[in-house]
Amino acid sequence: MNYPAMNSDHSRKFDGPGTRRWRQRLLSWYDRNRRDLPWRHDRDPYRVWLSEIMLQQTRVSAVLEHYHRFLQRFPTVQKLASARESSVLAVWSGLGYYRRARMMHAAAKAVVKQHGGKFPDGIAELRALPGIGRYTAAAIASIVFNAPAAVVDGNVERVLGRVFGTGLAAEPLWQTAEALLSRQRPGDFNQAMMELGAIICLPRQPRCSICPVFSLCATRGKLESSENELPGKFVRQRRRDICYALDHRDRSVFLVQRPKHASLMPGMWELPEIPVSSVPSQVSLTVRHSITVTDYTVRVMRGPVPAQSRGRWVPKTRIPQLPLTGLARKILQRAQVI
Repeated sequence: MNYPAMNSDHSRKFDGPGTRRWRQRLLSWYDRNRRDLPWRHDRDPYRVWLSEIMLQQTRVSAVLEHYHRFLQRFPTVQKLASARESSVLAVWSGLGYYRRARMMHAAAKAVVKQHGGKFPDGIAELRALPGIGRYTAAAIASIVFNAPAAVVDGNVERVLGRVFGTGLAAEPLWQTAEALLSRQRPGDFNQAMMELGAIICLPRQPRCSICPVFSLCATRGKLESSENELPGKFVRQRRRDICYALDHRDRSVFLVQRPKHASLMPGMWELPEIPVSSVPSQVSLTVRHSITVTDYTVRVMRGPVPAQSRGRWVPKTRIPQLPLTGLARKILQRAQVI
């Protein structure tokens, strides 16, 4: 079997028997150690799809509560398809990357309208749905329909980079994943690869001593990068200070809505932002918040909003139904407004 990026010395470990050993060890480890995650309780395509979309750029620990809440509100793809976008965004609030929720909503409508409410089992048909790319289509097809399709996410990329001792990119990465894939248990194998990267082959401190495939790894957790990470993966976080006004009276809070045409979180509701220079030295509340590569120090001033702020007073009982930005929800919860 040909592995595109493998050096000749290491290739001998992945002859026919070597590849079978990899699969057997990985799947045996997964059977004993896989996390008990709610979307693994069955092979329901709606739930698997929901989990895969939520897990994009988001940790499992951050997804669990949102996953249960979303299913309570939209238990089926039909319920999701018939909902208003604002309702979907309100339930999604706090997960960030709101384009995922909008694309999910559009995909649910397509599944109902074009496929009679049943998810298609083919890779091409899945990829034709809004928000579903190569990875997500392969994940759904393999986990739900047992299709022999490999997946590559950040965890799998890190595992393969360490196993073969080289940074893999683009098509060679996918070809290598396909070559390793178990055709008998493709869904479990894909989840095992991602699980290995998530809890054993960690970015900065890999747990090599308990790795089930340690003897087949070229680097055994050690790479040339001083960060002990794959080359090109380290991104320095930017820092920024921002300020908001929190004005609430008569059981209502003053909120503003982002423009519908805004490039970031269009249509979402938030507190009115105020210039940093206008905030007194004694602020009411300070919170930390991170979005992609930016760490924010957020200062909140209780009191009247600036006269030029264009927004409206929203009853506190209505706020949970609004599509709030994650930061606005964090501030209001920290301030014990909601």
